[in-house]
Amino acid sequence: MINGLFTLIISLAWVTSAFAGKYTTVIIDPGHGGKDRGAKWGGVSEAYLNLKVAKKVEALLKAKKIPVRMTRRSDVYLSLSQRVAVANKYKDAIFVSIHFNAHTNTTIKGVETFYASAKGKVIATNIQSGISRQTKTRNRGIKSGIKFTVLNKTKCPAVLVECGFISNPYERRRCSQSWYQTLAARGIVEGIIKSL
Repeated sequence: MINGLFTLIISLAWVTSAFAGKYTTVIIDPGHGGKDRGAKWGGVSEAYLNLKVAKKVEALLKAKKIPVRMTRRSDVYLSLSQRVAVANKYKDAIFVSIHFNAHTNTTIKGVETFYASAKGKVIATNIQSGISRQTKTRNRGIKSGIKFTVLNKTKCPAVLVECGFISNPYERRRCSQSWYQTLAARGIVEGIIKSL
């Protein structure tokens, strides 16, 4: 009887851990900041938008009791290696770097997500699906981002999401609005939760 009860307890513990999620912490990285403004078009700074969306993502995740760490919480400069170092402090984490895009061809618009590993590809797929659905802009798909330091130097699965093209006048106006930033954040969070 005791052996049977012990086996049942062990089995229940395994089931609980199996559904506890693969990742325990989400690291949010608002790209650029401080002396690094990122892209700047029509008076709109990418670094500023990145932080706005990142803070909304953080709030949404915290509301769902998901542990979150930010690489920066204000307009400060962090090197790529410093961002990677933050990510590599945590075990069983995922790393999401938030950006806005730009191109010399100002007609280009849409959202896209980059990854550098097989696990990162799964997360990128989920986030891309969420953000494109929420923002209702062009879905530019997921792409290999092996060239990005924050993706290929992190020990945990990592993605970099581009929330829209601020070089496109129409999309820039949308990206500058709090409602659009909220939709982008919701889409990112939807993809993160699906990946946990």
